[in-house]
Amino acid sequence: MIAALLLGREGSVGFPGKNLYPVLGKVLMEYPLIAAIRSKGVDEVYVSTDSQKIKDIGAKHGAFIIDRPAYLCTKEALGEDAFVHGYRHIKDTMKRDVELVVLLFCNAATVTGELIDEGIKALREHPDYDSAVSVSRYNMWSPLRARKIAEDGLLHPFVPFETFGDPSTLNCDRDSQGDVWFADMGVSIVRPHCLENIDDGLLPQKWMGRKIYPLKQWGGLDVDYEWQMPLVEYWLREHGYRSEGER
Repeated sequence: MIAALLLGREGSVGFPGKNLYPVLGKVLMEYPLIAAIRSKGVDEVYVSTDSQKIKDIGAKHGAFIIDRPAYLCTKEALGEDAFVHGYRHIKDTMKRDVELVVLLFCNAATVTGELIDEGIKALREHPDYDSAVSVSRYNMWSPLRARKIAEDGLLHPFVPFETFGDPSTLNCDRDSQGDVWFADMGVSIVRPHCLENIDDGLLPQKWMGRKIYPLKQWGGLDVDYEWQMPLVEYWLREHGYRSEGER
């Protein structure tokens, strides 16, 4: 059985209410939920949350609801621990024999059912892969360009230039270091052992394991600030979504 597990909690400091923010006639969390439902490979959909509104929307779409405990709903709580809790509920409480888990976030709408199915296919064809993860190319955010403000109040390289080779060969062209791919949080399709042995995974998203297959897309992101919503709306429109009455 392939289970989709969607996370979303009540509180948000940077962007309160982001999971329920309206966009194109729906709320943000409905888009990853719809993607899971439209996937041909997903058998059951679960929503883990402490929010009654999120529970109601999940139930409306036919998802099973997991009560996310309070200790996993603080701003300090890690998503990886909530994913492990949800997986354990599916396996131990629901007594499901899980082949793969499709991990989703309520604030990450940039995912389609087709992308989920692409990841499922990749994992079935490559038993040695731990996960298949959506990635977007953001060369403008190369580590070479990253800076930090040091104790002197000035900008310094976040990563020493020598990390990238001979500094004399580097330049300001954003493409000079090759393509820079970021896990965009749209979807992570993982084998159960990634969640059962969470500490064996690579940082920063340890639920992905170590052998991670890239599901390439564009413009993927998880929403942390309100100014990101126009980007999400653009992505959704480009993938065929419209408000009611629009053509």
